[in-house]
Amino acid sequence: MPAVARISVGAALMAALTVLASSPMARADFVPGGKGTGSETQVDGDQGDGTISASAGAVVFDRSKNGSGPKAGAVTSATTWTPPACYYAPKYTPEQLQKYLEPIWEAGSTGHEWDLSQRKRYVEGEPYKDFNKEKTGEGYWWDSYVTPGRIGDPRALDCDEPFFWVDTNDDPPADIPQAITPEMLAQLAYAEIRVPGTEVDLAPNGATKVNLPTWMWLDGADFKPVSVTASVPLLGVQATTTAEPVSVRIEPGTSDAETYPASGVCEIDNGRIGEPYAEGKANRTPPCGVKYLRSSGDDAYKLQATVTWKIHWTGTGVADEQPLPDGTFGGEQDVVVQEIQSVNR
Repeated sequence: MPAVARISVGAALMAALTVLASSPMARADFVPGGKGTGSETQVDGDQGDGTISASAGAVVFDRSKNGSGPKAGAVTSATTWTPPACYYAPKYTPEQLQKYLEPIWEAGSTGHEWDLSQRKRYVEGEPYKDFNKEKTGEGYWWDSYVTPGRIGDPRALDCDEPFFWVDTNDDPPADIPQAITPEMLAQLAYAEIRVPGTEVDLAPNGATKVNLPTWMWLDGADFKPVSVTASVPLLGVQATTTAEPVSVRIEPGTSDAETYPASGVCEIDNGRIGEPYAEGKANRTPPCGVKYLRSSGDDAYKLQATVTWKIHWTGTGVADEQPLPDGTFGGEQDVVVQEIQSVNR
């Protein structure tokens, strides 16, 4: 089967098949290829609360320290970088690969020449013999997987290497950059990070006035570090990706406004962004806020608040925090601005 066709079939299977996972360590008995059918994949099996799941290639995601809530969402890289669209990981034992490939060859749908080349590669010793059965229990056949949510992405077709063997405790081939490693796990975990929504608290709330400083802040209980751990129990490798909030950018929704500070960027301070308004602060300048210079009329301004999250990872064999691109996540809300009414006597 051509590599592109094989990946397409794998992507369809990934979207369709699920398995349950009770905990990261509970998946240590995962067998690539599912339950021995040679055509199953282990994909996206969520625990009851959705915090722990197993993805294709026996990659397990622990989301118990992830952000939550109805408005939580994925961060967007502040650069052009994105997590990988495909990767290689263990899939088959020797017997399972045989059960997967032989029916394809017997059907003849992929062409005699291709089937013959495959038999030479995996059966006749060029370079593997009898599906590597003599190494049963000493390693696994690796194959490509499409990252969840990236089916249809052209970059998912970059993983077009044929099945290859990796002995237990050996590193994958150096010339296959998409092979799963702690760094690759960290990148996959990046895609699973969820951060809370960014609707800011306002004072005055509901409607503000022209030329009146409006205080803004975010709930400090929500804006704390979140993390996701990705692991491959079969390989004994893991990585934890952590996102920490560092600032929020305020965009008032109109040029007829001034922000506090003037840059519009409110830095996190002592674990919180902005400062709640309280009685006695009326004559103070808000550390984070906006002053509208013109009424919104019968409409409302679309205030945007975008939080920047600093992201890093640690993992197997990595002692120090390693950087990943910053992520952003924002929200939009209506702000009604009214003229101050005066009474003439």
